[in-house]
Amino acid sequence: MNNAGAARGTARPAAGGEFDREADVVVVGGGGAGLPTALFARWLGDDVVLLEKAPELGGTAKKAAFWYWVPNNEPMRAAGLTDEKDDFLRYVARLSRPTRYDPQSPTFGLTEWEYAMAGAIHDSASPAAELLAERDALPYRHCPAVPDYWAEIPEDKAPYGRVLVPRDASESMSDGGENAIRTLSAAAARDGVEVRTSHRVQRLIVDAGRVVGVEASTPDGRSHRVGARKAVVFATGGFTHDDELRANFLGVPAYRGCAAATNEGDFVRIASAVGAQLRNMNYAWMCPVPLERSGRPDLVGMFSVAGDSMLFVDKTGRRVVNEKLPYNELAQAFFRWDGTAGEYPNLVLVQIWDQRSQDHSASTEYGRLIVPPGADDSHVIRGATLDELAGAIAARLESVSDRTGGLRLAPEFLENLRSTITRFDELATKGVDEDFHRGETAVQQLFNGPVKDEPGRVNPTMWPLAETGPYYAALVTGGTLDTKGGPRTDPDGRVLDDVGEPIPGLYGVGNCVASASAQAYWAGGATLGPIIAFAHRAATAAHAG
Repeated sequence: MNNAGAARGTARPAAGGEFDREADVVVVGGGGAGLPTALFARWLGDDVVLLEKAPELGGTAKKAAFWYWVPNNEPMRAAGLTDEKDDFLRYVARLSRPTRYDPQSPTFGLTEWEYAMAGAIHDSASPAAELLAERDALPYRHCPAVPDYWAEIPEDKAPYGRVLVPRDASESMSDGGENAIRTLSAAAARDGVEVRTSHRVQRLIVDAGRVVGVEASTPDGRSHRVGARKAVVFATGGFTHDDELRANFLGVPAYRGCAAATNEGDFVRIASAVGAQLRNMNYAWMCPVPLERSGRPDLVGMFSVAGDSMLFVDKTGRRVVNEKLPYNELAQAFFRWDGTAGEYPNLVLVQIWDQRSQDHSASTEYGRLIVPPGADDSHVIRGATLDELAGAIAARLESVSDRTGGLRLAPEFLENLRSTITRFDELATKGVDEDFHRGETAVQQLFNGPVKDEPGRVNPTMWPLAETGPYYAALVTGGTLDTKGGPRTDPDGRVLDDVGEPIPGLYGVGNCVASASAQAYWAGGATLGPIIAFAHRAATAAHAG
C-alpha cells in the first residue's frame, strides 16, 4: 500500500464471535461505488458502517471527471428522446461480444449472465441517479451534446444524451469527481452513515456458512471486528496497483494507470478465500499514460490527447495509430505483438508536437501531456531541431530502459520521422487522414482539447507541424484506468460461488467485481453509470435479506 496504511494480511476467513461494532450493512470502500451503496442502504433504514482503506474518502472517482452514463435517463425522456431497452442491449452486445453478436438472438449473443447484468443497468441506472439527486447527494446536469463512443454505428439508437455530470462541475467537467465526492460525503455525514477511514479490511468473518462481518486493521496495528447483521458489500476497486495480479491475469503488458493507489485487488483474494467465482479477469478499463508517471498516485490517464500539430510515432519514427481515438481504444495500440520480431513494437510511442500546439493546446485537464508553464513538465522532452529532439528522446528512453525491456530508438528513426511529418502535413493540409481516419467521429472531436482557431477548416484535430523548431515530445504507453475483473455477482450484487449460488451475506459493486462489459468501453461514464445502478440494487437486496 502506498500511503503508509496497514499492510496486507492473510485473506483466510475468520470464525464468528464477538464484534467491536455491529451494523445492519457494512460497506467496504468509500469511493464512487461505496458512498452511493452506503447512502442507498441508509435511506432504506439500515444502520451502515463504511470502512475505507485510505485516510480519506474518494478513491479513483475523486480523480475522475465523474461522467456517469445513464441510459433512458429522466432528461432524455423529458426531451422526448427514445432509448428503448432492446436497442440499448443490442448496442452493448455488439461492442462487448462482437464475435458472438447476433441481432436475431433473444440475448443478442450475450450469455444469460451478461444479458441480465446489462438489462439491470437499463432498468436501474436512472432511478438510482434520480434518487441520489432528489436527496441532494449527487445533483446533476444533463449533457445532451455528449456522444457515445460509437455514436455512428447503426446499433446505437440513442447516440447522444446518456451522460450526466455532477451539477457543480466546471464547464470542462474535468473536476466532476471532486464535486461528486464532496456532495456524496456530505450526504453520508448528514444522514448517519458511520465512516471509518484508514481501515483496511483483511478478511471476512464467516459463521455457519454466512458472511457476518469483516476484520479490518488500522495503521496503529489494531484489529477491528465489525459485524454485519444483513450484508457485507465490497466496493473497493480493481487491481491496478498489484503488479502480480496485473501480470498474471491481464493478457497485455499494461502499466499501472490512474486508479487510486489503494486499488490493490484486495477483494479478489478475500472473496476467493470463501469460494467466489472469478470472471473477466483478463479485461480492464484502459487508457494511455505517460510512461514516466506510471505508478505515481497523482497520475491522471490521457483521456484527451492534446494538440492538432501533433502526432505519435513508434521507435522507428513511423506513425502507427489514430492519436485521437477514445482512450480505451487508443491504449490497445501499445499492445500489438510482433510474432516475427518477438516483441511489442509499440509498447512505447512518442508524442511529438511543435510550438503552435504548445502555445494553443496546453492544459492540465484530462491528463493532457502538453502542459502550460508552471505545471509539472518533467515528462516533456525538448529539442530546438528535429535532430536535437531525436537525440533527447533516445537519451530519455535509455534512462527508463529498465521499465521497457530495453526499448530504444531504431537507427532510422530520424530519417523516418522526417518522412512521417511530411506525410502528416499533407494529410493535415487536406483535412483528411487517409492513413488512420483521425477526427472522423464525433467523440474524437469532443476529446480534441483546445486548439488554435482556424476559420473554415474541416478537421480541427489536424494541422501541419512547423518546419522549424522548437519541438517537444513525451513517452506514452498503455495503462489501466482500473481493472474490471473479479468475483462474479448476480444483477443484485450477490457474490456467486463456483456453481453460481450466492454466498450468503456477501455482495460486491464496482471495479472490484466482474463487469459484464467485457472488452467494451461503451461511452464516457460507462464505469460510474452502471456502478450507481448496481449500488442501488445491492443495497435494496441487502435490506430485504
